[in-house]
Amino acid sequence: RGIQLILREIQSESLIVALKGASPELREKIFKNMSQRAAEMMREDLDAKGPVRVSDVEAEQKEIIKTIRRMADEGQIALGGKGDDAFV
Repeated sequence: RGIQLILREIQSESLIVALKGASPELREKIFKNMSQRAAEMMREDLDAKGPVRVSDVEAEQKEIIKTIRRMADEGQIALGGKGDDAFV
């Protein structure tokens, strides 16, 4: 699965900071792609992290997006597009 491959490429500290600004739905999607133990540890680390600057969260999220795009460009993952719809 793509998310599992992405998680292997991202440092856990970066993921923790990025998830501080993520929706509960996105967090759960990430946790469901980890082992139960890893998800439990990540939840504990998120709770223990305390407040994080929004600029730090955004910076980590941008780095993760760069990693995802690189992996897609290299053919390691496929980004979910919805067909050949054109935008104008």
